[in-house]
Amino acid sequence: MTVVPSSGQIVKRVLLGRAMRSDRLGETLLPKKLALPIFASDALSSVAYAPDEILLMLGIAGGSFALLHSWQITVAVVFVMVVVVASYRQNVHAYPSGGGDYEVATVNLGPKAGLTVASALLVDYVLTVAVSISSGVQNAKSALAFLDGHEVVVAVGLVVLLTAMNLRGVRESGRAFAVPVYAFMAGVIGMGVFGLYRQATGSLGQAPSAGLELVPEHGQELTGVAMAFLLLRAFSSGCAALTGVEAISNGVPAFTKPKSRNAATTLLLMGTISVTMLCSIIALSRITGVQMAEEPGSQFLRDGVPVGDTYSQDTVLGQLAKTVFDGFPVGVYLIAAVTGIILILAANTAFNGFPVLGSILAKDGFLPRQLHTRGDRLAFSNGILILAAAAVGLIIAYRAEVTQLIQLYIVGVFVSFSMSQTGMIRHWNRLLRNERDPKARSRMHRSRIINAVGAVMSVTVLLVVLVTKFQAGAKYAILAMAVLYVMMLGINRHYRSVSKELALAPDARQLLPSRVHAIVLVSKLHKPAMRAIAYARATRPSFLEALTVEVDPEDTRTLRREWVALDVAIPLKIIASPYREITRPIIDYVKSVRSGNPRDVVIVYVPEYVVGHWYEQILHNQSALRLRVRLNFIPGVMVASVPWQLRSSEGQEDDDWQDRPMTSRAGNIAP
Repeated sequence: MTVVPSSGQIVKRVLLGRAMRSDRLGETLLPKKLALPIFASDALSSVAYAPDEILLMLGIAGGSFALLHSWQITVAVVFVMVVVVASYRQNVHAYPSGGGDYEVATVNLGPKAGLTVASALLVDYVLTVAVSISSGVQNAKSALAFLDGHEVVVAVGLVVLLTAMNLRGVRESGRAFAVPVYAFMAGVIGMGVFGLYRQATGSLGQAPSAGLELVPEHGQELTGVAMAFLLLRAFSSGCAALTGVEAISNGVPAFTKPKSRNAATTLLLMGTISVTMLCSIIALSRITGVQMAEEPGSQFLRDGVPVGDTYSQDTVLGQLAKTVFDGFPVGVYLIAAVTGIILILAANTAFNGFPVLGSILAKDGFLPRQLHTRGDRLAFSNGILILAAAAVGLIIAYRAEVTQLIQLYIVGVFVSFSMSQTGMIRHWNRLLRNERDPKARSRMHRSRIINAVGAVMSVTVLLVVLVTKFQAGAKYAILAMAVLYVMMLGINRHYRSVSKELALAPDARQLLPSRVHAIVLVSKLHKPAMRAIAYARATRPSFLEALTVEVDPEDTRTLRREWVALDVAIPLKIIASPYREITRPIIDYVKSVRSGNPRDVVIVYVPEYVVGHWYEQILHNQSALRLRVRLNFIPGVMVASVPWQLRSSEGQEDDDWQDRPMTSRAGNIAP
């Protein structure tokens, strides 16, 4: 017999591809050339907006202040990045299982510390998707004017597209994303090289904003403490370039062997490329006189007059592209295109990190078990869907405005940085207590120094971020982390309680029920009812009876006559229901036949028919489903469903159950 696939199956296979066997998991592992665009796209894309954030903050104090201090801020950010990358290279070698910061903190600082890291990372992954997608749409809007006013719809659509691609599997999404990520790297680095060449030959012009005067915000010069605070704000904003570094340590299991070495190499490549791009952008910005303002209409003056709201402020990369590729518009469009694409694809890093971390937390009992289950394409499908839903919620709530979303960003990642590096210090201390080999001890001492410097820098940046961004929006990110932390503790408490309750006692023995009282529910004498009676009789219970609820006296009299005429071998019990209820009278009767003996069992047989199409459910009342649910809460009662498949259900046994909700085939008490 040929089985015709359902419409749900066809759509699913078109979107996701054919299901993969579990033994093909090794085929989804990533070589370095694919791992780099997948895991490093977030960190690399941060270079696209980190210079904007630095210059925007410094621009509050005026153009001369920004020109003077942009390089110092960049050097500080680069130093932190180098330290963090070096620290995480130690992490991937010491903990290659994929737990990343969560595992490091849990093993070395305790479960609560690990849970703190996990909550911070989960929130940050959601923010990564929201910020990256929104930033990509905002960049695309500068070239595609028709997107104006439709940012939320476009952003949500892009999240859905990324979700579908990741549901197809990590390797396939890597192939799709590799080209634009490498194009972005080549475009930015190529622009830097070409720009420095033009500067050396004296042919490099000035940026579009260089001819404008950038005055301090509100027309007031900053001094003393205010200036120092502004520098700290610029530094904390520039540290957005570090987001995504931790993703590789969480994704070590996805690498081909040797996993740790390949992950460490990818980290080094990512750090080197990010530093190169960031430095080249800031250097060209200083050379070409790029200026950025939070309030461009009032802060930018042309001939002493504000430019007004009609002035359109391009991003730093946009201004550099127009300057470096002056007379070569193809270069301008190329930079704009790859920048927009990389910002959108940066969200893919979170689509790989969030489900893996979620699966580890689910395995440890801190999140629902379903997050540990792989889908048809061997991806953690439930985690991908949850991440997408949360990101869509943020995008809608904040109307895809990057300036608002960015304030919630960074906090989570530096919480994980700080606790992870602190945990690594304790890791090396523990190993040093038992290690006697001088070479090994020397290597451990060196690694501990690297992690110690990383911990100090991470904590310092975290404090700066908290001080400078708390009121601006960071408090909401902290609140989300706290809520998630408490929720995971509650989930873990539930799982431990259930496990303790279900555990066998040391002297547990397998005892048979002393008596079995069987009840068959009937409303009419037909095929489903007779099958249920036959099944019940075949189990040979201690006592067997049929039970019906009298809603319509005429129907009850008809049933009694047919019962006598067919000489059914079991007694028929009739329960009156003056208020026309069915479920409650049955529940009350079942409770009444329960004896005080804990070894007695009541089995309720429910004859039900099964329909094959979802629209047929509208015609039925789902009475069997409600009754089974209520009976499950009565101690000592078991429910036996006796299905009768109607003609419309033929061939449905081979359908993919994941395509339908659980209640789509819930039966109804046979009428």
